[in-house]
Amino acid sequence: MVENIRVKVISYIEKGPRIIASAGKVSLSRRTIDPKRMDQNEIKRWIKELIKRGHGSPLEHSSYTFSIEGCSRVCSHQLVRHRLASYTQQSMRYSEGYLRAQALKVAEIIGKSCPKSPKEAGVKAYRCYSEVLRNSLDFLNSAQLLDTARIAYVIPDNIKFKDLTSYLKELLRATSLYYELLSRNVNKEDARYVIPQAVRTNLVVTMNARELLESFLPLRMCTRAQAEIRRVAWLIWVELMKIHPELFKWAGPRCVYLENKTRLEPCTLKEFIEGKCDFTIKRCPELVPREGIKECLRFATRTINKKDVIL
Repeated sequence: MVENIRVKVISYIEKGPRIIASAGKVSLSRRTIDPKRMDQNEIKRWIKELIKRGHGSPLEHSSYTFSIEGCSRVCSHQLVRHRLASYTQQSMRYSEGYLRAQALKVAEIIGKSCPKSPKEAGVKAYRCYSEVLRNSLDFLNSAQLLDTARIAYVIPDNIKFKDLTSYLKELLRATSLYYELLSRNVNKEDARYVIPQAVRTNLVVTMNARELLESFLPLRMCTRAQAEIRRVAWLIWVELMKIHPELFKWAGPRCVYLENKTRLEPCTLKEFIEGKCDFTIKRCPELVPREGIKECLRFATRTINKKDVIL
């Protein structure tokens, strides 16, 4: 149920791999380096050399900016723990668009007309949103509850269906209370305290290649990462593979990162997934023993749809 999350690269250094390769070459050569004279094979060779050596500083010369839409604030709080990055996030003090879309959809289902925007109707709009959400709790069936709740909130996959109905009602009830507070002229920055952390949000995130390859992707692509941010990480990797596969084919969960630091020749994520490369480490950093790592990695790939996977 975390599939309604969209990730897109909106800006990046186009010649990033070339810059990274030339920076890596600078550290080992006294000769003047001209990045323009490096052909594609030389670029790939030097990037592989950096992966083998664990030489991370050249990776910092390429950065990537992502638009992440529809993740929860639970997920965004995990994202910002990666401190070597820049973040801009949708403010719930100024925008409650996901919540309003939910209220308007509920109004449509139960046949109630509410103002499309509070800009003209003011507190009357908030009062209408609150009433339709509160009054709908006894009328919406399970499918309708799920469809409307997902507009504004991310629903964790591990909440079983027998518990799901009451959970979804609580989400709608929280939104109703939020709009009731706004109808009483409570400021948005105070009314938002009643909103669950599952509420959707949008972010713009910028990271350099080193943070992506050595920290964010290894930690968050892992099976042991929380499901939503794991999906975000895999979607980020899919986007990166579209633009710089020569660099990010080496990316992967912590098991892949650690394995490539110990073997004579690194392997790509595709080679590990397809079984063309075996794991030699005794266990991964998450304490999965060697014999279980391959299956654990396969499970992690199920985080995204097969059509999204670019290996």
